[in-house]
Amino acid sequence: MTPIYIGYYFTIKPPQPATEILLAELGNVGFESFVETETGLEAFIQKTEWFEEILKDIYILNSEEFEISYTSKEIEQVNWNTEWEKNFEPIVVDNICHVRAPFHEKENLDYDIIIEPKMSFGTGHHETTHMMIQHLLALDIENKKTLDMGCGTGVLAILAAKKGATPIDAIDIDNWCYLNTKENIERNNCTQISVSEGDAKLLTNNKYDLIIANINRNILLNDIPTYTNCLNLNGKLLLSGFYSEDLDLIKSKCNEFGLVFESNLIRKNWIAAKFKKVN
Repeated sequence: MTPIYIGYYFTIKPPQPATEILLAELGNVGFESFVETETGLEAFIQKTEWFEEILKDIYILNSEEFEISYTSKEIEQVNWNTEWEKNFEPIVVDNICHVRAPFHEKENLDYDIIIEPKMSFGTGHHETTHMMIQHLLALDIENKKTLDMGCGTGVLAILAAKKGATPIDAIDIDNWCYLNTKENIERNNCTQISVSEGDAKLLTNNKYDLIIANINRNILLNDIPTYTNCLNLNGKLLLSGFYSEDLDLIKSKCNEFGLVFESNLIRKNWIAAKFKKVN
């Protein structure tokens, strides 16, 4: 019997980081397929799993930081793999790194990363992931102990591994991301990556030469003290997931804990900044 689905169509202003947060929350209550759009998010759940008040406890819908509206309707069954393949294009970053799905042909570039994102974040298409890839491509991270915090699909940890970083920890609070990262590191034969499910509380007594955190402004501000404590002297911290108007706030917090701003990239008003621990 072909399952019947309920589709929800969300309009989100501003779109990020609310879209990513909403996607994670919907995944936790049974939604199984998503499509990010120019105006927000489409989300789908089997009718047998749906109930009238399914959105009651979705925190982001009640946030005053974002304006979110939606409609819903019952829809016919869709071949989600076909839809996903139709809409997912490979990307090339700086003509050096190719991020693709398993069904895309390999290109002759320095770094080839195979990602099947499913319900996770971080295909390289989003501005923040793209810029973090650029930062990593520009850094010498050979034999550097590395942390990918909020790893999503694991794409940044995988690139770090392909550039010679080792050992690498990848952490995400979302179970789908945790599982998807494990699948993707196996797919890319990156045995030096260990994956954990959780948040910054897992970082007690850990020390790193490089920390990558592509999350959102509020979590970054909360966790910068922990990241700093985990960085070795002269270690690098890459931060993204916030807008250009938030850069001064991020800089101030980092400076408070002995991190010196080195540079940043900007892409469609999103920022990816690099800091160094100096004391």
